Amino acid sequence: MRRPLLPALLAPLALLLAACSGASSASTSTGGGSGGGTDGNGSLTLNVGDQKGGSEAVLRAAGELDGLKYKIRWSTFTSGPPLLEAVNAKAVDIGGVGNTPPVFAAGADSKIKVVAASHGTAKGDTVLVPNDSKLTAPAQLKGRSVAVAQGSSAHYNLVATLRKAGLGLDDVKVKYLQPADALAAFTAGKVDAWAVWDPYTSQILRGKQGRVLSDGDGLSNGLAFQVASPTALADQKKSAAIKDYLDRLRRAQDWVYKHPEAWAKVWAKDTGLPYDVALDAVKRTNGTRVTVAVDKGAIASEQQIADTFTKLKLIPRKVDFGDFVDTRFNGDLRASTAAPRSYAKES
Repeated sequence: MRRPLLPALLAPLALLLAACSGASSASTSTGGGSGGGTDGNGSLTLNVGDQKGGSEAVLRAAGELDGLKYKIRWSTFTSGPPLLEAVNAKAVDIGGVGNTPPVFAAGADSKIKVVAASHGTAKGDTVLVPNDSKLTAPAQLKGRSVAVAQGSSAHYNLVATLRKAGLGLDDVKVKYLQPADALAAFTAGKVDAWAVWDPYTSQILRGKQGRVLSDGDGLSNGLAFQVASPTALADQKKSAAIKDYLDRLRRAQDWVYKHPEAWAKVWAKDTGLPYDVALDAVKRTNGTRVTVAVDKGAIASEQQIADTFTKLKLIPRKVDFGDFVDTRFNGDLRASTAAPRSYAKES
């Protein structure tokens, strides 16, 4: 008998992980504390879109909000799509999202520009099965039920996993469920597998409620993006502030890698995740990220995702992802294919 997750953990996890799913949520928040407010000084204000436990939390933890010569006004969104809607509406100058929301925003011809990227491992992007499942390989998913959030990075990982096994989405019984519902279905044994991402992967593994059938290593691109408003980029002063902001994010990511325990404590407090789950997720995926260029490789990889969802008729038109990219901040950053960091390599 599989133990259910504690109900008290469902709410914070649902809030955090809706942000990763790529599925739209109607509500946004611009409250104080870590969910909103203003940092810095100066006459210029950079409006930054964020998600729970995201950029504001990591910048604050790393001390990178000190010495700002401009103001950052934070707005917290429950997921990537409404954040990008705000960028499109010029309500937000820049914000961070995963690899899938920009593809759908491009499909809607939104006024957005991808300006920065980071690359992490895809080991947290998994297809999970219960511990007592007889499934040992993705090819055995044929005819089985799989929960996944529609239009999410996990959705693409599932498609790629099945394709590698010689299967298609039509070969499985796809259950389109948002994270909280998928979690409940998985732990209750109502689905045979669950395609998901960290920290849900860490939550299930730490709770000994399932095991990894396959992960996204070599299938998912592991990219995440900062997406800006073309109007903000056209403003010389705001463009300079965006460059400074991106530099601070890069240094903060370096801090995360060097201080996984300290960041896990902050992340756990900010999101409601148990500390051990947060630390697992940091070491498996979150802390492995490196800042990389938005180069031809990144564009080609995102184009593949766009084409996949267009073929599945989830994006209504052909997308040229390169039209939604601005490379001015690439500088001498590493290629998008640069290897992520690994805690396993520490001496």
